[in-house]
Amino acid sequence: MTAPAQTRTTEARPTAPESRRRSPELPAPRGELSRAVVTALRDGTPVPDLRDAQHADAYGDDLQLALYVLYELHYQGFAEVPDDREWDPALLSLRHVLERRFLDALHADVPASDDAEAALAELLVEPVGHDEASVSHHLQRDGETWQLREYAALRSLYHLKEADPHAWVIPRLHGRAKAAMVAIEYDEFGAGRAEDIHARLFAGLMADLGLDTSYGHYVDAAPAEVLATVNLISLFGLHRAHRGALVGHFAWVEVTSSPGSRRLSAALRRTGAGPAAQRFYDEHVEADAVHEQVVRRDVVGGLLAAEPGLEADVAFGVRATGFLEDRLGARLLRAWREGRSALLVPLPDGPGAMAE
Repeated sequence: MTAPAQTRTTEARPTAPESRRRSPELPAPRGELSRAVVTALRDGTPVPDLRDAQHADAYGDDLQLALYVLYELHYQGFAEVPDDREWDPALLSLRHVLERRFLDALHADVPASDDAEAALAELLVEPVGHDEASVSHHLQRDGETWQLREYAALRSLYHLKEADPHAWVIPRLHGRAKAAMVAIEYDEFGAGRAEDIHARLFAGLMADLGLDTSYGHYVDAAPAEVLATVNLISLFGLHRAHRGALVGHFAWVEVTSSPGSRRLSAALRRTGAGPAAQRFYDEHVEADAVHEQVVRRDVVGGLLAAEPGLEADVAFGVRATGFLEDRLGARLLRAWREGRSALLVPLPDGPGAMAE
């Protein structure tokens, strides 16, 4: 029998929408690579030999969608795709080629550094006044409701599985770094309360904005710049060799989250979004202000104390994340300032929607 005090605490909290009732459908292909992957999974056939995959556009829609689909086999999978395709050797072989192409491009575009602290210190400098290149600054001051809805739809590809990709690193850490990482992840997963899991809070935000809360629902609307930010976490998380880079990615997220969340919360209040929408970012303002200190001191510091040879990897994780986020921000702001949708498939009641 449940103790009365526990029952009262649970009943006092509102029920948030559930975002993972079933696996999503396979997305529409965007080129040869993604078509080969989607067809193989849909029809149960082997993936063809794609010898030219290593020459594909590393940041393009085709490669990024193919990677996204392959990575999702390790998360929620897809409707009518057997679970054992997760470990299909041919799919894994193709994924390796695509990952190498993506990583090679990032290493060419992101300045090398062996100073993780310096990479993180760059994130601590807040601009004076309005930052024209910042999505959260734009949404706080000038953002319209339709832009906030587009932003939430695109970010749902990560936030409806928030913290899951970072959890891959836990078995690969030791001592102080592991203990601190688990402590932060515990908060991300609701501190033991299903209704407080951050992915579920984001589903509540989406519901308040009139969006579909189904897991992976907006993948066909997401441009390559969005897919790349999501794929980067999976790439780092699924490989032990990239544990340092994943910690760097995690540090970037936690260090930048609190000020960005404060601006996004203000944008939602200004445009009259509901309380569930506001709560998601309010939660991150408070929690991530604490997490930022813990991740720098104990997750990054603990990892580098145990494995100092990973410092360049941590710095790469920080800067590669920033590089891809800057590319995404530029795409969103360019579209919004031109008064058009940033989505490949506009929302039904947003700019660019087809008239009935």
